[in-house]
Amino acid sequence: MKQKPGKMVVEVLKASVQKPATIPYPFVRIEMPDRFRGRLRFQPERCIGCKACVRDCPADAIHIDKVGDKRFDCRFDLDKCIYCAQCVDSCPKDALEATREFELAQLDRKRLKVVTHAPPAPPAPATPAPAGADKTAG
Repeated sequence: MKQKPGKMVVEVLKASVQKPATIPYPFVRIEMPDRFRGRLRFQPERCIGCKACVRDCPADAIHIDKVGDKRFDCRFDLDKCIYCAQCVDSCPKDALEATREFELAQLDRKRLKVVTHAPPAPPAPATPAPAGADKTAG
């Protein structure tokens, strides 16, 4: 089926006066939708160490380490992550969330290993001195 050259000229002229269908990214920032699954964020104060996220991650991209009493560090291997957010859905305490951050390209693969450390443990309460220990002999 052969088309007439005039028909193509009409289409080219129509396209030359239309507004572009794309945006001039990265010069214009785009806003991602609310349910977008981007970079993961770990909130160590909420983590209970159940490791449901580790078990459910299909890419084996999450590692949870206990660093103290009820304190956990988390390591994301963003070079392995497929951004499915299954770990977010699995977490019973909402310690993980998918952000809308999507500009994650790196030249150095080591920068894609993200470690979130638990906050430092609160200082231990001071133990009171036994009665009579402050008295000096004399």
